[in-house]
Amino acid sequence: MFPSTRRLERLEPRHSGYVFVPFPRIFELVTDNQQVVFVLMFISTLAFYYLAFRVPVVSQQSDSPSICETNSNTVQQKRLFHVITALITTFASISYFAMATGDGNSFAHIVVKEAHKHTPDTVEHIFRQVFWARYVDWALTTPLLLLDLAFLAGMNGANITVTIVADLIMVLLGLFAAFGRTDGQKWGYYTIACIAYLVIVYQLVVPGRRAVAAKSNSTAKLFASIGGFTLILWTLYPVVWGIGDGARKWSVDAEIIAYAVLDVLAKPVFGFWLLFAHAKNASAIDGFWAHGLNNEGSLRVGDDDE
Repeated sequence: MFPSTRRLERLEPRHSGYVFVPFPRIFELVTDNQQVVFVLMFISTLAFYYLAFRVPVVSQQSDSPSICETNSNTVQQKRLFHVITALITTFASISYFAMATGDGNSFAHIVVKEAHKHTPDTVEHIFRQVFWARYVDWALTTPLLLLDLAFLAGMNGANITVTIVADLIMVLLGLFAAFGRTDGQKWGYYTIACIAYLVIVYQLVVPGRRAVAAKSNSTAKLFASIGGFTLILWTLYPVVWGIGDGARKWSVDAEIIAYAVLDVLAKPVFGFWLLFAHAKNASAIDGFWAHGLNNEGSLRVGDDDE
């Protein structure tokens, strides 16, 4: 048998039977941090729904049918951005409420083996707290964030599908990496997740910029600025994960605070920026998003007989 040790990384102090680290003020700070973020997300959600409610469902009638149709498309497109953005902070509010009240977390059991030449090999068992509610949040909110950017640019369905699938792969692999039992597993999942993230970057930078070039100059500038802002923030997420969950150089408390700051910037700040900056430059989204299914994309039985 190898000599083994056990190390516990951050247990939630609200639950009985848990072992406490010797810095209770840090726990209070982190708990307060999660509660503050929940409040910010919730208030932002109410604001986004209010802004969406203010967007009329039916545009003003016009003497020209073509003008009326264009106005209707533009109105529906404006509301679409509001609803998507409101849903982002809705899911984030639920996630932060769970984490702030002591739910949505578990412990990853990590086994670290060290070989020694002149002494017996040692095995260290590390139990690190993982907030899986955060990954559920990301699996729901990051595709919606990407939809906001994709609709802003006017990307086609194929590119949007690739982007969303790559995003889900990235988030799920991040969750697998967080619960990996060995460093080999953790960094293996992490590497594949980073490759998926590069696919997202490519889709936004190449097809995204190509699509938005057909729109107005103001929309193209907004996509470049808010898209660049989003990519910078999203690049910091794997950096935080690598320092925290991956290398375990940061405590769980420091990791929570870092993610909280990034989430506030990536969701409420992103949402208010997008809605207010894009309000004056709304362009129509045609097809399903403006008119519903109708006959477009429906399965017609008997066409082969004609």
